[in-house]
Amino acid sequence: MSVLDDVEKIRAVDPQNMYNRIFDLPEQLDEALKIGQSWKIDADSFADIKNIVVIGMGGSAIGGDLVRTYLTSKLLVPFQVCRHYVLPEYVDDETLVIASSYSGNTEETLTALDDALGRKAMVAGLTTGGMLEEVSRLNDFPVAILPKGLQPRAALGYSFVPLLMFLEKIGLIKNVGDEIKEVIAHLSKLREQYIEGAPVKKNPAKQLAEKIHGKIAVIYSGPSLTDAVALRWKGQICENGKNLAFANHYPEFNHNELVGWSETVAAHRERLIVIQLRDIEDLPQIVKRMDIVRSLIDAQGIEVVNVSSNGPTPLARMFSLIQKGDFVSYYLAVLNEVDPTPVEVIESLKKMLSGR
Repeated sequence: MSVLDDVEKIRAVDPQNMYNRIFDLPEQLDEALKIGQSWKIDADSFADIKNIVVIGMGGSAIGGDLVRTYLTSKLLVPFQVCRHYVLPEYVDDETLVIASSYSGNTEETLTALDDALGRKAMVAGLTTGGMLEEVSRLNDFPVAILPKGLQPRAALGYSFVPLLMFLEKIGLIKNVGDEIKEVIAHLSKLREQYIEGAPVKKNPAKQLAEKIHGKIAVIYSGPSLTDAVALRWKGQICENGKNLAFANHYPEFNHNELVGWSETVAAHRERLIVIQLRDIEDLPQIVKRMDIVRSLIDAQGIEVVNVSSNGPTPLARMFSLIQKGDFVSYYLAVLNEVDPTPVEVIESLKKMLSGR
């Protein structure tokens, strides 16, 4: 019997209850919607925006990536996510800069925020507190205060929904609340198939975790709705599963990385698996590329798994893939016999950087 069919063994490796954080994503989205709706914003202070930059790192930045991806066909101003100490040179007093740091103390984000303030940019923030909240009070810019006690990657709803709501409140997009409610309803149904009590033979997330176990996962996606989702999958497999993973997207990797899938990988084929994230609105040219690339990688004896989105709206489809990837990463942690919550090497790096 697989360890994934034993609920007691599953819970034994999860003393900090990452499972509930993943299972409760619909409830978190609902709470995040309330936070966003109650956020008091003076729209006049954010008029005539020419571009948007979200600054953040890791789990705090992925919400910005998903917003960027989702709004590509909706937003009429450029939108960039900055994972750096320094902002792009074009940032000025007509730029909206949103600082996203769950802890409020992220070194890179605070440095970039100081840069934004120095350039007189229009600024807002998302945080649980820390220095970011303190800086917001000193400089009188709006900040959404989020619930504490989570790993940043487990607070995706809080980094995503209030950001969307902010853009609605300043008049850049519409109907965010209705779209989020549709996502909540859809995910509440989908999660039943991934629950810890569902046996492997009936649980798609457990099945995929077993396929990945012992291998390096390479995640490929389309260039639009699913590109940031592939980054989320990579991050969750690495952080929750403590399992190495990489991500890229079509068609770009067909012009370079594809060459690596040659006879030279034969010696590593038992340690590799490719996951393709698919969406019903992928362009026909992308679908054709995915099918051809699958056959090329298959020919090298490496398994390729297609994972398709599902849902009534683009946002629901996006989050259907996110939810499944989160559960997969969790069950992979169980198979690897590691606690999915701590990220000790990241904490060690921070201490070394600070000289502690």
